[in-house]
Amino acid sequence: MKKLILATSNRHKIEEIKSILKDLPLEILTLTDFPNYPPLIEDGRTFEENSRKKAIIVHQHTKLLTLADDSGLEVFYLNGRPGVYSARYAGENTTDALNNEKLLREMRGVAPRRRRAQFRAVLTLLGDGVDETTEGVCLGKLAEEPRGTNGFGYDPIFIPDGYTQTYAELTLEEKNKISHRARALERMREKLARLV
Repeated sequence: MKKLILATSNRHKIEEIKSILKDLPLEILTLTDFPNYPPLIEDGRTFEENSRKKAIIVHQHTKLLTLADDSGLEVFYLNGRPGVYSARYAGENTTDALNNEKLLREMRGVAPRRRRAQFRAVLTLLGDGVDETTEGVCLGKLAEEPRGTNGFGYDPIFIPDGYTQTYAELTLEEKNKISHRARALERMREKLARLV
């Protein structure tokens, strides 16, 4: 069975990725299996740069087939912010709740038709003779206030197109059918399936 390491320690991302790739003959490892891994600093200007950088660092450290992700929320009214700063929008070492609070404060009073946003994920798969990138997008809008207890990040304030619930009000299975990460992973799955 081929080993694949996920270049993340985010348990929510790990859960989503494992759920989508569960039927492939892969032994999925995470950074917790390699406690002395080098720090993954996300200082790129794009999701692509951050995803690639993480994949390179983890692949060099572990010598294993590596899957890295960088993703975030892009609000059209805010010219794409928070974007690559999604995880630290309210400052370094912040919380999901504080990030949501800051974003909702910036969007207070903005008309529903102008609350359009998209989640975007970029995945990089790196290994010996393997270098692949895929992207997934999910369009939607921002809610007026947080709703739901599932998910993480901006899930409680993002309503995907075609739904009245936020990401955080959907089950993991429902979210994994439509999410930005699920869409990027479906494209990557085809490439992984060929390898294994």
